[in-house]
Amino acid sequence: MNVFGLLEAAAIVTILFSFITGFAIPHRNIELFTHFRLQYFVISILLMLLFAVLRDPVLAGALLLTALFNATFILPWYFNRATGSSGTLLKFVHANVRSSNSDYQRLLDFIADEDPDVIFLQEVTPDWHDGIRELSQKYPHGLSESRQGNFGIALYSKTPLRSVRHIDSPPLGHPTIIAVTTISGEQVTLISTHPAIPVGRDLYAARNEHLESVAALVRQTQGKIVLLGDFNASIWCAHYRQLEKSTGLRNTRKGFGILPSWPTFLPFAMIPIDHALVSSEIDVVAMKTGKRIGSDHLPLIVTLSF
Repeated sequence: MNVFGLLEAAAIVTILFSFITGFAIPHRNIELFTHFRLQYFVISILLMLLFAVLRDPVLAGALLLTALFNATFILPWYFNRATGSSGTLLKFVHANVRSSNSDYQRLLDFIADEDPDVIFLQEVTPDWHDGIRELSQKYPHGLSESRQGNFGIALYSKTPLRSVRHIDSPPLGHPTIIAVTTISGEQVTLISTHPAIPVGRDLYAARNEHLESVAALVRQTQGKIVLLGDFNASIWCAHYRQLEKSTGLRNTRKGFGILPSWPTFLPFAMIPIDHALVSSEIDVVAMKTGKRIGSDHLPLIVTLSF
């Protein structure tokens, strides 16, 4: 196959994958390709321009339609930012530190630079718990549920907490942290969770059941809610969209962009699977990804107004 043939094949694949994944079909094989909407958008534009130069009106036109279709999934995340700063401001950091990463100081330096009020960490092993023990001096409130493997979790907070606990979320017993605090005289519940990686039929089902259990927890919780975590699901996946719909929470990315967070070792293929969701009464002042900390995830940095 010559170069032109390869470009034609790339165009056809981009068109097919863009449209096939454009529907919220809850099937694990289709979901694998829903996460790359940003890549489909960029590639469809580049190929459209290329085939326009090559004077192939059929493929150029089809790619234009494909780019416009992808734009309906991408562009809304960059507009209609609902922000405010009239209340109490709290800065949150969420970071999947990667259990096999041992560069504890890199995380500590990042935390020192950002100086957040609340920190949620994922993949906290006993070694990680010991390696960042000094955080407890500045962040005396919280809970560390460290575990071997990839599903330990921890909360460090400057803000006093009325209560903090963890539950073992079904079906695999991965921990979810639930903390309750008072901000501006009102109850705020902070939740952080990390479902299974949906590789294979069983883990796909486990990830979905875990997300459904967290959605049920949110629906049963009174007051304002902040939900953070590595959901192992992007903003275009059917089960993520169902969680957002069933809880009424909104993603703090709204108005700030796609902000891909994983995997850092494949920059062009990065997708948004780390999330911070909030109740409608909470204003989002700032939202961004942080610098690399030796993990395969970028941290999220979110400033909220209560």
